[in-house]
Amino acid sequence: MDRLTENKIILVVRATRLADLKARFATKMQARFYVSRLGQDFSDYEREDTTYQDAIRLAQAVLATLGRVQVVQRAMLPNFVFGPEDVVVALGQDGLVANTLKYLNGQPLIGVNPDPKRWDGLLLPFRLDDLEKVMREVLHRSRPVKSVTMAKATLNTGLTMYAVNDLFFGPRTHGSARYVIESGGVKEAHSSSGVIVSTGLGSTGWLKSLINGATAVAALAAPEFHGATAPPPLPRGKSRSSGVVQTAVAWDTDHLFFTVREPFPTRTTSAALVFGRVSEALPLIIESQMGENGVIFSDGIESDFLEFNSGARAVIGLAEKRGVLVV
Repeated sequence: MDRLTENKIILVVRATRLADLKARFATKMQARFYVSRLGQDFSDYEREDTTYQDAIRLAQAVLATLGRVQVVQRAMLPNFVFGPEDVVVALGQDGLVANTLKYLNGQPLIGVNPDPKRWDGLLLPFRLDDLEKVMREVLHRSRPVKSVTMAKATLNTGLTMYAVNDLFFGPRTHGSARYVIESGGVKEAHSSSGVIVSTGLGSTGWLKSLINGATAVAALAAPEFHGATAPPPLPRGKSRSSGVVQTAVAWDTDHLFFTVREPFPTRTTSAALVFGRVSEALPLIIESQMGENGVIFSDGIESDFLEFNSGARAVIGLAEKRGVLVV
């Protein structure tokens, strides 16, 4: 077989909801019983799984005509070693692209939407019909790419954590995070539900929800606590769109943003240093004061975490590496 490359093509896939249910309940029949008993449509789980498995088989067949293909499950990414010349394809939702990108170091990543009727796919610009053409162009280095700024947290133990969308610092379970935060020479002791550090790519995700939630709550709550007249209630299904804060930032931006969630001021804790930029010249420093259950994780993957308990000190800044997304 005449292949375009002898370098590996890595196809990253994920478990479907049905696969997760089968792992939990041992059999498909038991999974069906559980879902149906709760009044949900189990056939939707089956349709999603069938479409995705068909997409995996088709993607493998297309890629096998171009190079050596290795399929990697998302759960294996933290332990998988990518070769410097590998080309990577993420077949799944946007989250799979972000989860994969943070483990790469300059290898191009192609995001493919396996089910366009189900997933919007901001980071999935290609469909299965595009895959052969796009992969050929990538292998010939004629396809445009976009650089993605990543975040990095370095602990005083030497351990590191990268993020494509965002880093989380806080408690493993619902509760208060205790820590000291420092930025630009200003230092505060905090009690909050955690700190989020967002990249440009992540600016329309968790950061957007935090800022818009805080803005809306502050606007609506102010009259209640300051004696002014509260705005009239909106009709059902309507929103005050004029108050939405646009947070989109370029993917290759030279800075990050940090946001403190639900800071609680007390006699020993403050709530002034709650938002700001992080850059090469202005790193963010967080020192844990949590006796247990403190963690750092990135891009929503809580199972891949670093312990962040008393004595741990994290320096957060721009990563030395950047993601490469094929567009």
